[in-house]
Amino acid sequence: MRAHLGLPADAHPAPEVRPVFHGFSPQVVPRPEDWPSWAGAAGYWWPARPTGWQPPAVLLDFLQAGPPPVFIGFGSMAPGEGDRLSELVAAAVRRAGVRAVVQAGWADLAGRGDDVLTIGDVPHDWLLPRTAAAVHHAGAGTTAAALRAGVPAVPVPVMADQPFWASRLCALGVAPRSLPFAELTADALGDAVTACLSDPSHRHRATRLARAIATEDGAAPLLAWIDAHASR
Repeated sequence: MRAHLGLPADAHPAPEVRPVFHGFSPQVVPRPEDWPSWAGAAGYWWPARPTGWQPPAVLLDFLQAGPPPVFIGFGSMAPGEGDRLSELVAAAVRRAGVRAVVQAGWADLAGRGDDVLTIGDVPHDWLLPRTAAAVHHAGAGTTAAALRAGVPAVPVPVMADQPFWASRLCALGVAPRSLPFAELTADALGDAVTACLSDPSHRHRATRLARAIATEDGAAPLLAWIDAHASR
């Protein structure tokens, strides 16, 4: 590939020439002091909202029909477990006494109950600020989107880096606890949602953190470096 593109054969240039831009906020994970000078935490890189996107009427009607709902979604996690998780989520929502917007995701979740609405893909930057809290799998992207929205969280990590991001949410005070997916029950989820909503400090910390994140432009240093080196 390097020969095809006319690039030098050396595929391992000095790190000082090729800096590393980590796409997460230093407000969420402070830059470790033992990192080399060429590695930094640039800030989040946000996806663009699809051109011309408009919220479905059924979602607008649901949001306007009552208090802000809790968002519940597990992204690409738990495919094939839709029936079990849908029953679990419905029972948890009843236990917590909340309204909920449930994102189907790869698990194919379905909302069950008058106070539950099932949705497909909806831009997080539009939906999450309109919710009371976010129950999610603590994937890096969803974690970032919920922090950007300033909403408290109930992280339900499944695998890989998700337990790490869940632990950061708890350490930052925007989540009452981490609820590992392997330990997920309707009672545990309902109680965690109740704890998240009943303690206003979670919302206050999430709001302050969102304001700090809003001052960052994580893509700017990366784009500046690309522009400076595009002709080389």
